[in-house]
Amino acid sequence: MTVSVLRQILDALGPAPLHLLTAQDGADVLVSGVLIHEPRAPLPPMRNAMLFAVGVRPTSLEAGELLGQAALAGYTCLVIKRYGESAGQLVATASETGISLLAADEDIAWHHLDALVSSVLAETGRTVLGAGAPAVGDLFALANAIAAMVGGATTIEDPRQRILAYSTLPDQPIDEDRRQGILGLQVPELPANGALYREVHGTTLVQRFTDPNGLPRLAVSVHAGSELLGSIWVVDAGTLDHDAVQALSQAAATAALHLLAARTAADVARRQRADVLRRLLADPAAVNIVAPQLSLNPDVSVAVAAFVVVPRDGDGIATAQAATRLADLVSVYVEAHYGRHGCALIEGTVYALLPTGPAGQSYHDFMANIARRAMLALRIPIHAALGSRVAGLHLAARSRQDADVVLKVLAERPAEPDMPSVATIDEVRASATLLELTEDLAGNPRMMQGLGPVIRVYDREHATAYARTLLTYLDANSDIAAASRRLNVHPNTCRYRITRAEEIFRFSLADQDERLLLWIQLRVSDRFATQ
Repeated sequence: MTVSVLRQILDALGPAPLHLLTAQDGADVLVSGVLIHEPRAPLPPMRNAMLFAVGVRPTSLEAGELLGQAALAGYTCLVIKRYGESAGQLVATASETGISLLAADEDIAWHHLDALVSSVLAETGRTVLGAGAPAVGDLFALANAIAAMVGGATTIEDPRQRILAYSTLPDQPIDEDRRQGILGLQVPELPANGALYREVHGTTLVQRFTDPNGLPRLAVSVHAGSELLGSIWVVDAGTLDHDAVQALSQAAATAALHLLAARTAADVARRQRADVLRRLLADPAAVNIVAPQLSLNPDVSVAVAAFVVVPRDGDGIATAQAATRLADLVSVYVEAHYGRHGCALIEGTVYALLPTGPAGQSYHDFMANIARRAMLALRIPIHAALGSRVAGLHLAARSRQDADVVLKVLAERPAEPDMPSVATIDEVRASATLLELTEDLAGNPRMMQGLGPVIRVYDREHATAYARTLLTYLDANSDIAAASRRLNVHPNTCRYRITRAEEIFRFSLADQDERLLLWIQLRVSDRFATQ
């Protein structure tokens, strides 16, 4: 196995995510590999390895015992997370055992840290990009280095085809697809992209593709173990030979470390912005504190967008997991168009702060594009809503309330197959206002008296569907054909039920006042009957 010096690992990773707490020989200790510790599992011997103490608090007895076991088993380094606790006693114990003790940033996932350190170890003893290799995480410098080494204009992408960095070397030919991708920081959506990217992501070999509308490309996926991190694309103006293919293959191994470092830093920053946005939406009075953290003027006009996964019956865990992935997707697309001003997952709903409009694209189109891509990736229905545009961050909570009401409106509407439901508050203001009115009226005693409640009771006692039929008919503006489609019954059946209801309950839909009151009562009771 590759053997490295701890100092090389720390230098490669930069000031984060590992911090050296104590080491008998400074950072000049050997590291041959990494093991993620499983609590209560026996510790296998590994000479000169780095041990990740997952779930072990620095002040616990287990931490001190693990240090002793690690020393006996041949480990040279132990990595902990401090969780806000003092590691003073553990530092003293580490000094006695000769183990190098390090603290990991609490925001980094253990498997990400494992991939980072493993990537550094894999690069020990070779320098693919030469002595002038860019610092880890500097993706634009990396793109330029690859472009110079391979011989063509280069882009580095994430698994969602978002362009993370691109080369800027002069005199390297490019085509229109590259120009459009760089302008939007997103690969143009083309029919052939799905199959093409599956081919690239499915192997670690360099692929060569022709483009009938542009220049050919060399492409290679970037992995850390089994985890896909992205891909590298190089424009071929007819000069890239076998040596270029070999160089790109080698560059992919180096790029893994850069992508992991960049993603880790981006994940930490994104979580911090999410916490700031949560505070803003919960406490408008904190605007002067959070505005600088969001890099926004407190008086800037903003709107709040909301995205939600439509839950599947009886599958709450899958829905929660999909909501987390949705938050990541929304963050990527919103940051690319609006800047990094905050995106947060709050009680299953993903909220995003939108300070300015995307050039040449309506809010509806922008949100529909995100929702459509999310549905394709998650294979689950998505609703997207936009609240009102407000003058100042202190009113962002009001825009969020509007977005929440829009989501409620969308939840009541029949969904189009394989299409997300998307609306802005301006597009559904009438329905949103009526919905809020029915919620306000639910507490009025008169709503529990009269025709609507009587019909509901009759339906429960006789297993009929008069209330649902009447409400659907009134919602459809008295259109029998539309109501029957929503009810999935024949128009004659729908018409018979309405006539029969008028006979049983002795009312007439021709009476406008009675008709309006019936509709309101049915709407109110329909919403709150189960609460």
